[in-house]
Amino acid sequence: MVDQNEKRPGAGPGGASLHEEVHRVYPVKVSPLFQRLMEKPGDPIWRQVMPDERELLDDGPLAMEDPLGEESRSPVPNLVHRYPDRVLWIVSHVCAVHCRFCTRKRRWTRPVPLTDGMTRAAEEYISATPAIRDVLLSGGDPLMLPLEKLHDLCARLRRIPHVRILRIGTRVPFAAPERVTDELVQVLRTHHPVYMNIHVNHPWEISPEAREACARLADAGIPLGSQTVLLKDVNDDPTVLEELFVELLSLRLRPYYLLQMDLMKSTAHFRTGIRDGLRILQRLRNRISGLALPQFVVDLPGGYGKVPLSPQAVERIEADRIVFRNYEGKACSYPLDDGEGPELAKLLGKEP
Repeated sequence: MVDQNEKRPGAGPGGASLHEEVHRVYPVKVSPLFQRLMEKPGDPIWRQVMPDERELLDDGPLAMEDPLGEESRSPVPNLVHRYPDRVLWIVSHVCAVHCRFCTRKRRWTRPVPLTDGMTRAAEEYISATPAIRDVLLSGGDPLMLPLEKLHDLCARLRRIPHVRILRIGTRVPFAAPERVTDELVQVLRTHHPVYMNIHVNHPWEISPEAREACARLADAGIPLGSQTVLLKDVNDDPTVLEELFVELLSLRLRPYYLLQMDLMKSTAHFRTGIRDGLRILQRLRNRISGLALPQFVVDLPGGYGKVPLSPQAVERIEADRIVFRNYEGKACSYPLDDGEGPELAKLLGKEP
């Protein structure tokens, strides 16, 4: 990995001194592969990883240090318990790249490394909470851990009878695919069922090396899903996302989430309107396979969880039918059971 303070393909819009000031507040880290994928300043890879003077100007009530309320929902350090049956465990503070829109930028200069004591505390909490069936390893990036450490953490979780599912959130297969070795895959295979959520935002990230990494993981029986953040001037275009989602599906990587930007301080210049995501999905629906369409979600500020959004297909509810508007804008009706209209109107927020 390359520290862009030492080597950078050009200065930011405010010159070297401003670049260095942004780097001081929000350190820059770019993997060798992403360096090669960048073609020029301002391109879709560049915007994701290179500093921008606007990072220092974003302030006010919508600029939050911890937009998802993770710290307040951590019963023990680095373990976030937001939903009843699952927890997110921050097991690494190291990433392959520093995404400039990261929701945990607060940790870049104030990391909380996972100590043996923290590991024991998290293990004890999960063991003592039988409602927890699903553990998501996050970070940083879990795949940046030494293999023996990753194996140990998974083994600890596998010894807890009520933990059924292990998930790993990572950007490594696209940002640093050289880490997806046969040895890594063998470690993960020993802890099945293991699921992987892979962060990828733009078709340019689908390099030959990334294709090979995804194939190696899929061949090991690891179900792969993608998480894509909707980013202004990076991928907020239906043509770009169509190419991305269709190509991901060909890698046996199913598009899972399209995420509205979090209200993280220093990231407002990446944020689109919610209507932008809805319009993109409306444009893509029925034009590409349903398998290639992710859920568009907003992760609510304060840690209140993810809520799905979808283009509103219901035009109106009548006494005996519901009227939809399809992707071509055509009205189509579907019959209702006797007395179904009022309850359906209430569920959908529509007046009958």
